[in-house]
Amino acid sequence: MLTSFMEGLLCCLTSKSANVVVPVETSEPADGYEFVEVKPGRVLRVRHIIPDRAVVEEPTGQGGSVSCKRKITVYRNGQLFIENLGDRASAELKNCPNGETEPNSTVEVELTDCGNSSPPVSIPEAGGEAPAAGQTDQSQQPRKRRRKPKRTVVIDCERKISSCKGTHTDVALFFIHGVGGSLDIWGSQLDFFSRLGYEVIAPDLAGHGASSAPQIAAAYTFYALAEDMRLIFKRYARKRNILIGHSYGVSFCTFLAHEYPEQIHKMVMINGGGPTALEPSLCSIFNLPTCVLHCLSPLLAWSFLKAGFARQGAKEKQLLKENNAFNVSSFVLRAMMSGQYWPEGDEVYHAELTVPILLVHGMHDKFVPVEEDQRMAEILLLAFLKLLEDGSHMVMMECPEAVNTLLHEFILWEPAAPPPPKKESKARPETAKAQSDDTKASSEPGKVRPATARQTSSNSGAEEKPDSKAKK
Repeated sequence: MLTSFMEGLLCCLTSKSANVVVPVETSEPADGYEFVEVKPGRVLRVRHIIPDRAVVEEPTGQGGSVSCKRKITVYRNGQLFIENLGDRASAELKNCPNGETEPNSTVEVELTDCGNSSPPVSIPEAGGEAPAAGQTDQSQQPRKRRRKPKRTVVIDCERKISSCKGTHTDVALFFIHGVGGSLDIWGSQLDFFSRLGYEVIAPDLAGHGASSAPQIAAAYTFYALAEDMRLIFKRYARKRNILIGHSYGVSFCTFLAHEYPEQIHKMVMINGGGPTALEPSLCSIFNLPTCVLHCLSPLLAWSFLKAGFARQGAKEKQLLKENNAFNVSSFVLRAMMSGQYWPEGDEVYHAELTVPILLVHGMHDKFVPVEEDQRMAEILLLAFLKLLEDGSHMVMMECPEAVNTLLHEFILWEPAAPPPPKKESKARPETAKAQSDDTKASSEPGKVRPATARQTSSNSGAEEKPDSKAKK
């Protein structure tokens, strides 16, 4: 604590950050690590693993198609009306990848409203009939005027979803961490999926891990970091790309899925929070001067350990130490928290996504309440929500086996293809057989058995004289 105080005092006197993250000197790939210069003087460390695998051509026609049709209407009071118009509400999409059904797996949202919005009001159809003059409906009181929508978004597309195996060369997995982390927090996931044959890419955000740390706050805004991730994605992207984001990294995954809907095949959100626009808090400890934050760094690290992990033992402390989680300079931390401004990322922005999304939430998370991920599952078109009882905010480090299993099942998941339409026969088998017997009887009368001949003659007589039978 005394050392931190002295370093903070030195920071105040020199107006420089005492803990500056800088990249290693070499820019050559080593042990799967590469250093990519996204802008002049802005270098990001990237772990890129391409395992040796046998090339397997994917059969044509594999996977299933999902109709993505929905109408999103936004009213001036902030109320959101989402109407799913898909022809096929298949039961497969309402099941989790392992076959278990959950209440918030995939939700057909009919009407959702913001926390401060007015109660829901039924909107009559444009072509509906108005009540006659003098007639009042007792069930509707008081009568309200029809509201004009502020904005209407219509989505109409067909998305093909297929299983992504490690032997497929057109599949790439991108892992994006959040504030204070580094690509090392994905160590278990990178090793697991690379052993299965998947190509994995995990970058360090600017100022994190071994990436360069510019000493200007504008370098850590959402838009600056999102542009970095766009350049990394364009550099390593394949035909079918799967994005896995944690915490603040989920926002960058959402940005990429919105910008490149045809290239993003699936997406995973781990403790990402609700579908709300980003806006920095005015009353936050991270608004304090950098030198003060540096003096408080031991307290901040202890608070993160208490809130980010379900247990606070020696194992969790070692995980923090080994994986460089929350090990950034005070200047970068302050700039990252104050730069989280993204007004476009609201509920409508998330509702427009058509990519299948898996949401993973640790039940002991004190940073992100479970209600926020449940709200996200309601807004998204195709979403599966999985809750882990033993996990917290850093669930991929606390429960690596469970998270790896969930991710792998979701990556392999594909909707069941609809059965081919059955060809309807012109006549039932019994009718066809009876007709063939009658044909044989008429063409070969000599070969017909006596009983059948008598039955045929009696039937024909009955058909010729229906009135005589009725009279008797």
